[in-house]
Amino acid sequence: MGRHSCCYKQKLRKGLWSPEEDEKLMNHITKHGHGCWSSVPKLAGLQRCGKSCRLRWINYLRPDLKRGAFSQEEEDLIIELHAVLGNR
Repeated sequence: MGRHSCCYKQKLRKGLWSPEEDEKLMNHITKHGHGCWSSVPKLAGLQRCGKSCRLRWINYLRPDLKRGAFSQEEEDLIIELHAVLGNR
């Protein structure tokens, strides 16, 4: 596995994201959309690879991302579907 070849060519940051980086990524995607993820870091002014930006957006920064406990309806649906489908 390892890193992509594009990550070796440039000096890219690894590790934790700073609040400033999160802000830059959020501002860029809300204004312009994500388009091609490999071009997002350059256009947003970040020293990250496109994969890192994509994962940060999908897993942490999306506005429609729901956090917190499941509602009772969601929990009932999970139990019902598990009874029908099992652990597939």
